[in-house]
Amino acid sequence: MLVKVFGSAVHGVEAMTITIEVDTVAGSGYYIVGLPDNAVKESVDRILSAYKNNGFKSPRYKMVVNMAPADIRKAGSAYDLPIAIGMLAATEQIDSTRLGEYIIMGELQLDGSLRPVKGCLPIAIQARKEGFKGMIVPVQNAREAAMVNQLEVYGAQHLNEVIALLEGNAGMQPTVVDTRAEFATAQEQIDLDFDEVKGQENIKRALEIAAAGGHNAILIGPPGAGKTMLAKRLPTILPPITLQEALETTKIHSVAGKLADNASLIAQRPFRSPHHTISDAGLIGGGGFPQPGEISLAHNGVLFLDELPEFKRTVLEVMRQPMEERRVTISRAKVSLDYPASFMLIASMNPCPCGYYNHPEKECTCSPQTVHKYLSRISGPLLDRIDLHVEVTPVPFNELSEKSKTEPSEVIRKRVIAARNRQTERYTHAEGIYCNAMMNSKMLQEYCQLDTVGSKLLKVAMQKLNLSARAYDRILKVARTIADLADTPMIKAEHIAEAIQYRSLDREGWAG
Repeated sequence: MLVKVFGSAVHGVEAMTITIEVDTVAGSGYYIVGLPDNAVKESVDRILSAYKNNGFKSPRYKMVVNMAPADIRKAGSAYDLPIAIGMLAATEQIDSTRLGEYIIMGELQLDGSLRPVKGCLPIAIQARKEGFKGMIVPVQNAREAAMVNQLEVYGAQHLNEVIALLEGNAGMQPTVVDTRAEFATAQEQIDLDFDEVKGQENIKRALEIAAAGGHNAILIGPPGAGKTMLAKRLPTILPPITLQEALETTKIHSVAGKLADNASLIAQRPFRSPHHTISDAGLIGGGGFPQPGEISLAHNGVLFLDELPEFKRTVLEVMRQPMEERRVTISRAKVSLDYPASFMLIASMNPCPCGYYNHPEKECTCSPQTVHKYLSRISGPLLDRIDLHVEVTPVPFNELSEKSKTEPSEVIRKRVIAARNRQTERYTHAEGIYCNAMMNSKMLQEYCQLDTVGSKLLKVAMQKLNLSARAYDRILKVARTIADLADTPMIKAEHIAEAIQYRSLDREGWAG
């Protein structure tokens, strides 16, 4: 008897419906065709053990399982459950009437219990798009899939529950999630706040500018000055993540298997901080069967690279193109996948190997050549994509001992949102541009016009501070953001002056 069961395959962050055809023919043995990987081929052994331990008969015919489209690679253990259901239906041990109504996914254990799988959110989105009545998934994935409305999602713990549901004998109810209500509640749960940071008002101001304009930034200072503490609080002043952005971000984390069991939408902007020993593939994505990397997991959020010069040069260089295009393409011999990668880069570094170059109190033990060599680990093209270079100095004792709280994140966020709204209005007709950091050369000429005083000030700064040519555009973009924070249509001299101080690494001779 020939039966069809429907599963799904995830490619990139999108899903594709897979038709699993199971047929019984004369002979013996089990054959799975349609480009299955080893995990799919091994599913037969798990399925037969689950049958034996739950009182089902092992098929005594030749079983042919075809996974169509046959030219798409099928990977992972998530096909255990649909293949098991298909084999039972093909041998007429269960009713096959309702198989066409559901997408079925899940990994089988030998006793018939179900284990969670990756990528249920994009699978659910595709299932609704193609008109399926519902999905049957492991109970740990039910809430994730139920974020998609107009789709019945059943969470099962065991193979027997799935069979009972398909035969109409189960009392199972579909999982219901009020996505908007849970999303709104989760947005209010903020663990970190800028009012916990003592002193460093100038650094907070720089990060406010970075958040308002979507600028990348690098913090340069000695150990213990608060660079990491400040960077971790940056997401709390970014505009709240929208429901559409949350869906995009959650899809990526779902595909990567980073969502916790019974998870719902990611309601806070992600903050990713990979270790400096990370590989190229770990950062941008890849592997034998490509998976999202850290830059995609930071989509719509912040990627923090602590101690930037300690990262391998090749790892840092692969970020250059994704930073410009805001997406990354992973190409292999048989597949090419696109992953979103629209993130803010925040990096930190010591000014030298010992960490105390330009320190107001402690003496640096590094030679000028050592300092220069240390800083040169970061290439010019990468620095070219970082708008703000911020020097961080240690906090004096009298500021650390103060009990009064400083400005909270909520207040700073309101100013950032107001500035972002002005930019949204300005770039309404520019496709793909939504913040000052994304302006091209033509936009710089249109939106970053200077008065006479501002032009003279910038000219003098370029000459006297020996700023590089690439600093010119960055100063204009940052000055435009400062003007937006001040709700000023025209860029003034004071905005240019503040922007100039954020170009430390562009000054000739900065490292001796």
